[in-house]
Amino acid sequence: MADSKREIERKYAATAATRLPDLSRVAGVFAVAHRGVTELDAVYYDTEDLRLAADSLTLRRRTGGSDAGWHLKFPVASGIRDELREPLSDALPRSFAGLLRSRVRDRALVPVVRLVSARDVHHLLDAEGALLAEVSVDRVRAERLTGGAGTAAWTEIEAELADDGDPAFLDAVERRLRRAGIRPSASPSKLSRALAETAPERKKTRAGREEAPTGRRKSPAGKPRRKPTAGDHVLAYVRRQAEAIVALDPAVRRDLPDSVHQLRVATRRLRSALRTYRKILDRDVTDPVGAELKWLAAELGIDRDQEVLDARLRSGLDALPRTLALGPVRGRLRVWSVARRNGSRRRTVALLDGKRYLALLESLDALLAAPPLLPAASRAPERALPRAVLKEYRRLATRIGHALELPPGHGRDLAVHEARKAAKRVRYAAEAARPALGGPAKRFAKRMKAVQSLLGDHQDSVVAREALRALAVQAHAAGEPAFTWGLLYGREEAAAAARERELPEVWERASRAQLRAALGG
Repeated sequence: MADSKREIERKYAATAATRLPDLSRVAGVFAVAHRGVTELDAVYYDTEDLRLAADSLTLRRRTGGSDAGWHLKFPVASGIRDELREPLSDALPRSFAGLLRSRVRDRALVPVVRLVSARDVHHLLDAEGALLAEVSVDRVRAERLTGGAGTAAWTEIEAELADDGDPAFLDAVERRLRRAGIRPSASPSKLSRALAETAPERKKTRAGREEAPTGRRKSPAGKPRRKPTAGDHVLAYVRRQAEAIVALDPAVRRDLPDSVHQLRVATRRLRSALRTYRKILDRDVTDPVGAELKWLAAELGIDRDQEVLDARLRSGLDALPRTLALGPVRGRLRVWSVARRNGSRRRTVALLDGKRYLALLESLDALLAAPPLLPAASRAPERALPRAVLKEYRRLATRIGHALELPPGHGRDLAVHEARKAAKRVRYAAEAARPALGGPAKRFAKRMKAVQSLLGDHQDSVVAREALRALAVQAHAAGEPAFTWGLLYGREEAAAAARERELPEVWERASRAQLRAALGG
């Protein structure tokens, strides 16, 4: 696994004549240590169509300095990135290749820019000599290697917070720089500036004006832009979920908290949108994509469901008095959980490396590049979108009614689970319609989330009881007391019964009459 650190930095515009002010006057700084000038030579890699740069990712191989090697940076927020490092080598590290696969796929990574920097480094130290931040004046020379042959040169100031430092300290540094007339840079990174300043000149029109960038057509002067259609809103939602799948892929590979859950949610939201808005997007095109999304969500569920189950069982055990935890229950739960989680994690990573998953990503690109819009897509969203939401609502109402008519037991458990899936579709349908319908759709989605959460807790209890029974059988076979597992089973049974009693009231708050009033249907 590559070394990882959270990089928090700010960049400032400068010239060759710019000099740093006295930074020892920054609050908290006891001394400023000049560390001299370091020569850095970095080659940045990307696909020929700059897929990494488009998503603000940075991949470079750098020599010089204390951190020579391969660096891969993922954006977190403005001025904040996660930087992964691998030792210097000729070939791209395998770990980086996996993290980039959802974006690169079968495209080759080529050197696009070379940056040679003379970095004049100053360390800001506290009274104990601990590093607070590093401030450097960088004189940069850029050379385009692919997609052009331009060069550029500039000077900039960079302030990088020390590991585990307080980001507020950079505010104090910035105030001192601003008083000296130094202002933040317009470019978020050296790479983005190099790409912009070394890019080939745009083609000129016959009138001598630059052409607008591909895909960004300007409205004719004096003519108002057309109002967004139902198809525009649905496609925007589909695009957001497709982009989320690509962006979350590396987080799952890095095993970041909640990443599998978020990836699965994006997959389900996208599939739900394709199913709900069949009057807008041609199902002959979207149904095959939806089938693959269903497969992906099911595969991701193996890992995610185990994660949820582990947390629920541990929470139940933690809530018991110690006197009721008989036998080595915690040890057995830990061994059982680790064995199941390790297997599911290996399957998840293998899934993301598989041809079927990568083919799904390509099919999503193709769908968005040539959307299969139907005539209804041109309608006003205020008319077309509520109809689709109402249709999903009617399906949910039928399933909840069926579940409430059944006696407690296995049949009702299955019916409640089907209602839960329908509640998700209604919620996601309302979320997709929210940009067009505003507050009413937001409020209705909130109601549906409450229904979904209650039904979800019921289903989690059903799954937990199955696991607790299996653990009780294992404990009994090993000669251990099975009392605690039986006690937890009973508590889960009571929790499920409580959710069933709450369902009619929660459902009433999301009645059809309220829905029609909220969405104007």
